[in-house]
Amino acid sequence: METIPKWTLDPVPGTAEYEVPLPDGLSREPSALLAAHARVLAALSGEREVTVGYVAAKGERPRPCPLTVGTGSWHDLLDHIREAGADLAAQGAEDEPAAFETVLDPHGGRGPEDTVLHVAFEEHTLRLRYRTDVLDADAAARIAGYHLTALAQLAADQDAEPGRQSLLSDDELRFQLDGLAGPHRELPDRRVHELFEARVLAHPDAVAAVRGDQEWTYQELNSRANQLGRALLTRGLRREDVVAVVMERDLDWMAAVLAVLKAGGVYLPIEPHFPAERIAATLARAGCELVLTEDGSTTTLDGADTDARVLHVDTAYAENHPDGDLGVPVSAGQLAYIYFTSGSTGEPKGAMCEHAGFLNHVHAKLDDLGVGEGQVVAQTAPQCFDISLWQLVSALLVGGRTLLVAQEVILDVPRFVDTITGGRVNVLQVVPSYLEAVLAELEQRPRELPDLHCVSVTGEAVKKELVERWFAAEPGIRLVNAYGLTETSDDTNHEVMSRVPDQDRVPLGRPVANVRVYVVDEDLSPVPLGAPGEIVFSGVCVGRGYVNDPDRTRAAFTTDPYRPGERLYRSGDHGRWLPDGKLEFLGRRDSQVKIRGFRIEIGEIENALLRVPGVRDGAVVVVGGTRLVAFCAGPARFDSGAVRERLAVSLPAYMVPSAVHWRESLPLTANGKTDRKTLTGLAGELDAAGNGSGAGRGTHAPGTASERRVAAAWAQVLGIPGDRIDRRDHFFDRGGTSLAAVKLAIALDRAITLKDVTRHPVLADLAGLLDTPAAS
Repeated sequence: METIPKWTLDPVPGTAEYEVPLPDGLSREPSALLAAHARVLAALSGEREVTVGYVAAKGERPRPCPLTVGTGSWHDLLDHIREAGADLAAQGAEDEPAAFETVLDPHGGRGPEDTVLHVAFEEHTLRLRYRTDVLDADAAARIAGYHLTALAQLAADQDAEPGRQSLLSDDELRFQLDGLAGPHRELPDRRVHELFEARVLAHPDAVAAVRGDQEWTYQELNSRANQLGRALLTRGLRREDVVAVVMERDLDWMAAVLAVLKAGGVYLPIEPHFPAERIAATLARAGCELVLTEDGSTTTLDGADTDARVLHVDTAYAENHPDGDLGVPVSAGQLAYIYFTSGSTGEPKGAMCEHAGFLNHVHAKLDDLGVGEGQVVAQTAPQCFDISLWQLVSALLVGGRTLLVAQEVILDVPRFVDTITGGRVNVLQVVPSYLEAVLAELEQRPRELPDLHCVSVTGEAVKKELVERWFAAEPGIRLVNAYGLTETSDDTNHEVMSRVPDQDRVPLGRPVANVRVYVVDEDLSPVPLGAPGEIVFSGVCVGRGYVNDPDRTRAAFTTDPYRPGERLYRSGDHGRWLPDGKLEFLGRRDSQVKIRGFRIEIGEIENALLRVPGVRDGAVVVVGGTRLVAFCAGPARFDSGAVRERLAVSLPAYMVPSAVHWRESLPLTANGKTDRKTLTGLAGELDAAGNGSGAGRGTHAPGTASERRVAAAWAQVLGIPGDRIDRRDHFFDRGGTSLAAVKLAIALDRAITLKDVTRHPVLADLAGLLDTPAAS
């Protein structure tokens, strides 16, 4: 990443200058000026190790001066600088001019014109010359202010730690805390289920929910939810008691969710096919004593080691409880739901969120995605994916309709597109990898989507190439990049797009109403505008923490130091602010690696990879702890050497992967994210084999035309070399998932179905279906 973050809305070639007088009392010693400059560069780059183009003597060319702004004091930094100065003196002057992003000249020289930022001190003046394609005048003024602040801090107390002192002015700090926050919005003093009840009174006979051939009106849905809610209350449900709902995504599931909320309980989703051990552990961690389920959804639940009582919805309905609204008081600060997410330790953690955050998020979706009366919202996400909740209930708050799309439909992309069209869906949300599958279907078989006006993507970083493909195919349908975390009541930022963004990366957008987002350093101090830092959240969106998990709660949740009494959540995501007030995602905090002593952010290499022409998707993995290996996907094979040369243009040599492998597509996990584990293993295999012959070239290589056709499709969707595919290979053993099987069916022009892949996962058997007319 560049040392000086780009900050201008109007980049134009050229240079400009900014001058400011040096206040009395500030040191003009070169070592002090260099210490202050190094501190500013460390803050702007987010790195402790910086390299300054330093003019050691008047009239000399700048020379590289690597410095570390560590955890020590100003005094320690000055000692470090004196040692660096001695090293420079011993090296002598540079024979050849070197290019630097930044230059510091304590002697007032002018320096090379192509330098992004040239800082010079001349008598009583600090002068900045900057490139106007990188910085605007306000940014230059801020950077000058950082230098003066750093000099003042050094003069005030040399025993202080520069890394723990903020360089920001009061105006910039206030702008970051308030000016970049989401707009204020008054929320109604009602809960989500109460707003639904108001809609029931307004139009009881309107259709509220549809699944397949089954549909319920607002009155029918409310009646069933009230009956289930009373059944829970008669079994002793109290305020904030946890109720696990172990059901398929059907209309009774919808009623069950509303029932838990109406009764003042806490909704805990559990998918019926989860292993019994995981179900038992989830129930125990959540302190759940009551489970709501249905016939056909208890296969693994029955085997779970738990003392929780189980209530079947049919049993509850048969009890003939009154079907009027329950009227149980539920406060805004009351717990609404718990979603379990995977943890870095391997043990899932249950994020707890309150009704106020839940309602705020639903309102943000209504506003930004354009959900209104009569609109149809598709419910597509699995129960344990937090986005499933807004998909389920948002339309109910405005007199719209929820279309529950069955999982078997989602796994058949042509049928899914037909269902969205036939159901007259207006708003749809999917993960980016599934949108790619939908686009592949639309590109092969174009059709009109007359009612769809907004598609939201979430769950992983959205690649610009996908946005370009979307607007090429559907220029009239808005695309919304939604970003957020389970711990922050789901999405906190929306980037609403009606065209392809200008930036290389797709922005995360601005915070939604009532949400505050800060980009901070490790001490929770906001970093300079445009600088990289950790993304943290404050406001109504922040949940309570992790259920019955105080250690991990303390590690991620704290009090907002700028707003006493409000919670703050540390996401572990890295990002930065853009000049238009939008947030940009840079990667995970924990995705850094070290190669040959250099600290490397994998996301930075991947972002550079995606800027290479012809690269549609890319991932970088580490092999053996010493080598970077890149995988690229695109419509046409390209020369790996040319890719490395292109990367070398923007990346230092130690960040250029030693090998680049081309694939038609990259392998994905069951959640639709890039499968880095598979890629790491594949990179090791390719390394060991020297890219030589694989299993597929032996006596069990695909032999018939059909086998070769299937092998080619496997190579495409699994991202593995075609010459390493054996006719005896098992699709799912080679990294296949349900989504990969969907893409396989598309790649084979629907000559086979998802069920065919499931029933005949061995390549030779699957290929045999292509030779059998009407086998599918």
